Amino acid sequence: MGFTARELRSTIESDGRLRLTIDTVDIGDPADDEVIVRVEAAPINPSDLALLLGPADVASLKTVGSGVELTVPEARMGSVRGRIGQSLAVGNEGAGTVIAAGKDAKELEGRLVGMIGGGMFADHRRLRARDVVPLPEGASAADGASLFVNPLTSLGFVETARMEGHKAIVHTAAASNLGQMLQKICLADGVPLVNIVRSEEQAAILRGIGATHVVNSRDEDFDAQLTAAVTETGATIAFDAIGGGTLGSRIVQAMERAAVGRMTDYNRYGSNEFKQLYIYGALDTSPTTLNRLTFGFQWSVSGWLLTPFLQKVGPEVAGRMHKRVLDELKTTFASNYTRTIGLSEALDPEVLRAYERKATGEKFLIDPTRG
Repeated sequence: MGFTARELRSTIESDGRLRLTIDTVDIGDPADDEVIVRVEAAPINPSDLALLLGPADVASLKTVGSGVELTVPEARMGSVRGRIGQSLAVGNEGAGTVIAAGKDAKELEGRLVGMIGGGMFADHRRLRARDVVPLPEGASAADGASLFVNPLTSLGFVETARMEGHKAIVHTAAASNLGQMLQKICLADGVPLVNIVRSEEQAAILRGIGATHVVNSRDEDFDAQLTAAVTETGATIAFDAIGGGTLGSRIVQAMERAAVGRMTDYNRYGSNEFKQLYIYGALDTSPTTLNRLTFGFQWSVSGWLLTPFLQKVGPEVAGRMHKRVLDELKTTFASNYTRTIGLSEALDPEVLRAYERKATGEKFLIDPTRG
């Protein structure tokens, strides 16, 4: 019979125009191993914004016809050359009801599922059956909408720290949904965690769920507080959602100060303790600045992404992580949304500006069934 759907799409033209539109597309019928899911909840994650808005200047936002246009500055066009002229569907993950299934996936028909695979800001999504996960009894679409990205990333941080021999973690933008999940995991698993926030309100959120080490990057004595927390916990690995600026450098410097404080003999090359900074976000899109001569020579800075991590650890570890998310879906991995909007509202200029701010505690959920 064939299925159609509205999809939110992002296109960058060669002249630097970024167009956001809601297009009606034909998604066809499910193959034998596929399902058609009616999307009922899809979160707007920071990782979605990289595709949705790319490096466009939000100040240039304007309504054009039924869509929206922004301008990508010429200096930023190099980072998006590979997508010029392509209309790309947006939305990493979501949840909804399976309304049709191929012959090898009939057991999923009528089930409420979480799903990943892109293109989730849409009415319907056609997916391989292996890319959907039936939700536990009593869970809603909103409960399962953020089943993958934040829960698996927060678990992945702890797994990475263990695999690499670190005993404590530093995390930035720590009052986010992901950061709160990480704090709960660390409390349950006995992993010391140093949380970096930028306001007392954010600090209060984390202390309210049991956090012991919370430091405010806007305090005048931030570096001293951070060094003290790192010294007390022994943290030698950090996961940075900010990316740009000097914060990552200051974290590694604090680790080095703590390590030097434990040394009994002077070494002109600094401490022998290895320090790892992983950058996994770009809340600050400015260049990352490293004051490398303050770290010694035992350190590394690199990127961290969920998909390569899952490929690296293999199906056994990934399966264990998925099971824990489902078991703790309404506790450890519960997501809080400040606003639910229809698909058509996603292109409202004020809404776009609101979620582009990426403000801590401000998380949007799209429910296409609202219009």
